[in-house]
Amino acid sequence: MKKLFTLLLLTFFILACGDKKPSTNKEKTSIKTERVAVNLKSVAIDIEGMTCEIGCARTIQSKLSKVDGVTYSKVNFDSKKGIFTYDANKLNKNDIAKKIDKIAGGDLYKATKMTEIDTVIK
Repeated sequence: MKKLFTLLLLTFFILACGDKKPSTNKEKTSIKTERVAVNLKSVAIDIEGMTCEIGCARTIQSKLSKVDGVTYSKVNFDSKKGIFTYDANKLNKNDIAKKIDKIAGGDLYKATKMTEIDTVIK
């Protein structure tokens, strides 16, 4: 009985610890990605309708900084201008102007004159 138990135990360990190779039938999938260089441009936009520093200028600055493709956003209440740096592969200066026009339901602010800036502001 002792020999039978030892033989069963030994057989169990041999079978349990066998070398199992991973299945080679797995499909290999490849994901192709393309990297596009960032094309940063800066634009100064005159903004009408701002009546205060915190409620208007900061709101516009905050909203535009969250737009996908905008990398820099600074709005100056005193000069009534905003300076924005954006990735031209994702949007253009007209898209930024439209975003400004739509803030607060589209009734308060209006992007007017747009001037491209030669030096990219980061």
